[in-house]
Amino acid sequence: MIRVILYLALVALMAFGVVWVADRPGDVAINWQGYRVETSVMVAVVAVGIVVLIAVMVWSIVRTILRSPDLVAMFLSHRRGVRGYLAISRGLIAVGSGDARAARRAADEAERIAPGEPLALLLNAQVAQLSGDRTAAENTFRAMADRADTKLLGLRGLYVEAQRRKDAAAARAYAEEAAKAAPAIGWAGQAALEFRCAAGDWAGALSALDRNSRYGLIDKTEYRRQRAVLLTARALAAEEDERDRARSLALDALKLAPALVPAAELAGRLLGEAGELRRASRIIEKAWVANPHPDLADTYAHLRPGDSARERLARVQSLALKAPGHVESALAVARVALDAQEFAVARNAIRPLLKEPTQRVAALMAEIEERESGDEGRAREWMGRALRAPRDPAWTADGFVSDRWMPVSPVSGRLDAFQWKVPLAELGDARDVIEGDDFEDGGRPPVVVAPPPPVRAEEAVAPAQPIAAPAPHPSAALSGASPKPLRIVPRVDAVIPLLHVPDDPGPDPAPDLDPEPEPPGGSRGLRLFK
Repeated sequence: MIRVILYLALVALMAFGVVWVADRPGDVAINWQGYRVETSVMVAVVAVGIVVLIAVMVWSIVRTILRSPDLVAMFLSHRRGVRGYLAISRGLIAVGSGDARAARRAADEAERIAPGEPLALLLNAQVAQLSGDRTAAENTFRAMADRADTKLLGLRGLYVEAQRRKDAAAARAYAEEAAKAAPAIGWAGQAALEFRCAAGDWAGALSALDRNSRYGLIDKTEYRRQRAVLLTARALAAEEDERDRARSLALDALKLAPALVPAAELAGRLLGEAGELRRASRIIEKAWVANPHPDLADTYAHLRPGDSARERLARVQSLALKAPGHVESALAVARVALDAQEFAVARNAIRPLLKEPTQRVAALMAEIEERESGDEGRAREWMGRALRAPRDPAWTADGFVSDRWMPVSPVSGRLDAFQWKVPLAELGDARDVIEGDDFEDGGRPPVVVAPPPPVRAEEAVAPAQPIAAPAPHPSAALSGASPKPLRIVPRVDAVIPLLHVPDDPGPDPAPDLDPEPEPPGGSRGLRLFK
């Protein structure tokens, strides 16, 4: 609308000018070289306009002739660019659809038309991955890493290829270089953090975490949680040789995450050894209210080494009152009461749990029967029920069950992966569990066991350096699970997520009964599924 108004205004102005000149006639005389030219003003204006128009046209033709080489070169370059763009488009589509032959033809055409272009290099790398030629893919990514405009993409590709061939050292070097070149890039910062955690370099992991937080790769809540986990890991590593430093680190971790059970247990135990019983009690009680846990109860019971069993019972009973009705409160009281030979107290504590006993409840009842009356028959009956009972919460990460907390998952290498919950509870709703003896006892209907809801001790936070998996934990005998060897294969993301690399065979087949060696730190566990 505005353009129409402007056009009409311009036409009106021109018409007004013509009318104005026509209403004011006059003569124009030109004397030049003995010639005299006389004409009206209107004719003179028209003649000047025609001369100017002819001069502009002549100059345009001359200018076009002078610029013709550049124009021809620009046309050819544009045509070549369009052809290269179409070739790269066809190639990427072929890579995504898995057509290696069409992708190779498109890559060769793109390389011929636009050699050295970033997208042409990427297409060559993707075609090499699709064809299973990892050497060619690495060479292409290495060429991209040597260029300033494609350095990060090349490092990403080299990192992926190093992960695929399980070269942890090379993968870490590429991730560290990418994180140094571009600290704000997410995958490099996270990979650098995970590699340092997998190597037990807690100081380096803290530095990497601070860098990720500084560049906005993680939010403040996640940063505080992961920092607390790393401080707890450093405290556990320093516990043997530097107990004062370990205590200080554990207290720093509790400032960031007061409900972190491993930090509260360690801080309470070390403060108890230092004679600060009141402070240790406050720390454990605060963590217990948030997350009742057997480690907290055991540490609370033994804060004062010289106490008798009855004194420990009284202390644990006072702790249980801070989380009344919780399963861990009942089990903690029953455990300490059994040590104090208070069998009636132990029975009363776990009586509400006997309707649907878990493995720990049934095993505790078996011990009560044996120690109180020596009734081996009743004890065996309860042990038999323990074999079939639902599992209790345990430290679980990625299907791996450990008898103690660890800062990093031994399966995936994730930081703060362990949760206090019922193993396999993450599989979803309750499923029917058919007991093996049901068909031998007269065809009774199968027993349906609903796993109890998970009891989370912490929130799990985030990948991915493989760590050797430990041997199965002896508690697997109670769960009825047969030990399986573990084969840890890192999960690798492709540079283009749509691509499925056909030459990646996935996890190697593992023999049926070949236990893996125990991991560093002495923790043993059971991998529940692959």
